[in-house]
Amino acid sequence: MLSVPERFDRGEGTVIHKGRNELRKMKYGEQEFVVKSFHRPNLINRFVYGIFRPSKAKRSYIHAGMFLEIGVGTPRPVGYINVRRGGLFDRSYYVTYVSPCPYTYEALFKQKFSYEDEVLSEVGRITGILHNHGYAHKDYGRGNILFLHTEQGVYLEVVDLNRLAVGPLDMKAGCKNLERLPATPHMHRVLAEAYAKERGLDPEACYRLMVAYRSTQPGKIDGLY
Repeated sequence: MLSVPERFDRGEGTVIHKGRNELRKMKYGEQEFVVKSFHRPNLINRFVYGIFRPSKAKRSYIHAGMFLEIGVGTPRPVGYINVRRGGLFDRSYYVTYVSPCPYTYEALFKQKFSYEDEVLSEVGRITGILHNHGYAHKDYGRGNILFLHTEQGVYLEVVDLNRLAVGPLDMKAGCKNLERLPATPHMHRVLAEAYAKERGLDPEACYRLMVAYRSTQPGKIDGLY
């Protein structure tokens, strides 16, 4: 962990995502890991993160442990490190093992999967588990749900965990948390039924709420809610 900032600065590893934050696959010995470098915050937040609030990397690490404890998959966490410069918080890095999941939720709209309904049912079930424990992922979008099909069925992992709301979720709040996931009417039906079953709710009411909340989102794909 102590070597991560210097190795990252040297450009080691393979970039797998570069935007506001950057993800790279990096090796240590014979083992491969994913390292997420969070962007440098503005001056005010450099002070806040240094004293009053845990860094995004630390929150990711803590939230991963919370997810795994209740049986919700996420790449196995290794650790995090915060870097300070000039007495102020500068950057943070979060390290996990590489996920075995080759696809994201978004792949459902780019290729055909014979087990699509299994994926959707598992998304609904896992989301229900999270909400039953009062956890609402605040960036629950198409790129942050990963899946893998095995002989035992569909396995999911949820990523990008630094933003998590903790507290009771009623049916409306729970269904609203799914509003960033695009879906056809059939997909919404499958999601709603699995979600409602896990939480002991009315599936028809969940379906109507999911459709209504999704319809307010900008940039919807043609043919989808």
